[in-house]
Amino acid sequence: MKKYFLQYSMIVIGALISAISCNLFLIPNHFLSGGITGIAIIFHYLFDLPIGIQNIVFNIPILYIAYHFFGKIYFINTILGTFLYSTFIDLTSFLTPLTPLHNNPMLSAIVAGVVSGIGFGLILRASANTGGADVVAALIRKLYSYNIGTMIFALNCLIVLCGLVLFSFEAAIYTLIYMYIMGEVDNRIVTGFNKRKSIMIVSDKSEEIAEHIMNELGRGVTFIEGEGGYTHTKKRILYVVITLTQLSKVKEIALKSDAKSFFIISNASEVNGKGFSYK
Repeated sequence: MKKYFLQYSMIVIGALISAISCNLFLIPNHFLSGGITGIAIIFHYLFDLPIGIQNIVFNIPILYIAYHFFGKIYFINTILGTFLYSTFIDLTSFLTPLTPLHNNPMLSAIVAGVVSGIGFGLILRASANTGGADVVAALIRKLYSYNIGTMIFALNCLIVLCGLVLFSFEAAIYTLIYMYIMGEVDNRIVTGFNKRKSIMIVSDKSEEIAEHIMNELGRGVTFIEGEGGYTHTKKRILYVVITLTQLSKVKEIALKSDAKSFFIISNASEVNGKGFSYK
């Protein structure tokens, strides 16, 4: 029950934050947005139609896709995210005249990107979404194996292009700035801010290197049994996760013990465990 309460609380809070951002920063500056919401915003500018109601209507066929192709749980979470976000957009529309960033479109684009990124990131982190492009992109990936991020970007570019034709070049540019910042913040929320570095070290002196890492940095290490593809020589591959500030020290230790050591450095997200964070 605690898990579900936290999950659905994140969806509600994320939807509310995203809706407030739309009314405080996007609408007053005549910006657009991505996906179905972007289409609803265009019709709002042209015909003064409520964005939230449009969003729900436009998402009806997409909700069918969510149920038919992705199952009941995904369908329920999509309905919840879409309904809450759409409802909150119309309920908080009274905030539009109260925007604190009058006549400052660049700052509005930046703040909107950060705030919306937090809101949508919370929704996605809770395994939900607000329908629209997310579901369409997931379907395209399922059927044709295209990258979801690429598909969402392509769909959003079409929306921005429509805005460029119907409104102004400046609105399209600020929208792109907003969408880029939102995507970056969104990714940070979904993957977590707890980013670290993981290193795999291949060396004939892996045990010596491991001992130095444990003694000098206090980090645990893991040995993985490996074999050279050409020589068929057995090797013990060392795997360790460290903070960014410890990276140069690990490289120094590895090269000092074995100048011919081979290592691969990768980004690691959401590291949990002793010395990092706990669940």
